[in-house]
Amino acid sequence: MPKITYIDYQGVARSVDGAVGDSVMETATSNDIPGIDADCGGACACATCHVYVNEDWSAVVGKPEDLEAEMLDVADEVTEFSRLSCQVKITEDMDGLVVTTPESQF
Repeated sequence: MPKITYIDYQGVARSVDGAVGDSVMETATSNDIPGIDADCGGACACATCHVYVNEDWSAVVGKPEDLEAEMLDVADEVTEFSRLSCQVKITEDMDGLVVTTPESQF
C-alpha cells in the first residue's frame, strides 16, 4: 500500500497507508486527518479537500482537469501545486506522496 503523508499548516506530519484506487481525500477522511473536511463527499463540488502537492510529486500527481480547476477558483490560498484531494486517485507510483493542507481549512 502506498504511504501518503499529510502535513498540516503547523508542520505536523501524519503518514498513513492508502489503497490504490482510493482518492487522497478518502484516505484522509478514513484516517481522521485534520484539515480535509470533504463536505461534498468527493463529488468535486466544494473545495474543502484542497491540498498542496509537494513540488517533488507534482509530475506524478498531474494537473487538475477543467472541473477541478473551476472548483479551485473558489478555494482560498490556491497555488500552482493546489489540487482537490478528492480528484487525486492513489497509484502504486504515489508511495511516499506528501501533501499539505492550507491554514484556511482549520
